[in-house]
Amino acid sequence: MTGDLSPIDKAKFVAAKRAADMVEDGMRVGLGTGSTAAWLVRCLGEMVREQGLRFTAVPTSSRTAELAREVGISVISLDEAKWLDLTIDGADEFDEDLNLIKGGGGALLQEKIVATASDQMVVIADAGKEVETLGAFPLPVEIIPFGWQTTQAMIEETLVSMDVLGRSATLRMNGDAPFVTDEGNYILDLHLKRIGNARQLAMVLNQIPGVVENGLFIDICDTVIIGYGDGTVETRDINEGTVEQDKLDFVETDNLFTDLAD
Repeated sequence: MTGDLSPIDKAKFVAAKRAADMVEDGMRVGLGTGSTAAWLVRCLGEMVREQGLRFTAVPTSSRTAELAREVGISVISLDEAKWLDLTIDGADEFDEDLNLIKGGGGALLQEKIVATASDQMVVIADAGKEVETLGAFPLPVEIIPFGWQTTQAMIEETLVSMDVLGRSATLRMNGDAPFVTDEGNYILDLHLKRIGNARQLAMVLNQIPGVVENGLFIDICDTVIIGYGDGTVETRDINEGTVEQDKLDFVETDNLFTDLAD
């Protein structure tokens, strides 16, 4: 099965596989949303079935919750867990300081709540997600549906005074209707091209009425695990200042690769 994977899927798989090894018996673990996080859930499900791993998971979306239950992972709410040992999630972009853009999958609000309620946040990503400066990927901003066009106008007006190259915002769609998050909100994607001061932008956006949360994750991520198409995995720990490299062998695992729902 692994021979059928593209290099980018192999990169996502090895990053997820390495991160799955960080989960220990008895942990409370936040599970992210997106294509790389889906690999993680599959890897953890296999460990539950084959190795008897026992932990409880707090998913960051209904999609992740459904997949986790499907592969045999015990799922609880964040209110039940109260606090988490670890959250593992993907990212749309990350820079050298491990600041992130997240929300391409539409779950940024729950992802940020879960990540900040954790002792540690680990990001898993393929090498293509690393950037020198955040902003090439459109920045998602979750907004309430009421008066969304007014909120959009206020955001675009605010961007004039920000250190960004682009200032347009588009409503994310799901076919002919607006995309709706698990919390019943809309998402505006900001096409900024380059974000000069991510910390400032994150604070300013959240002060605009109608904005619920933005997809800039500043000073939240502790470790990034980067996968490459040849099986190489690089782990960077920003707190310890360490960088480790390893190479994982691909293993034929039909249960893991069949019908990956993401």
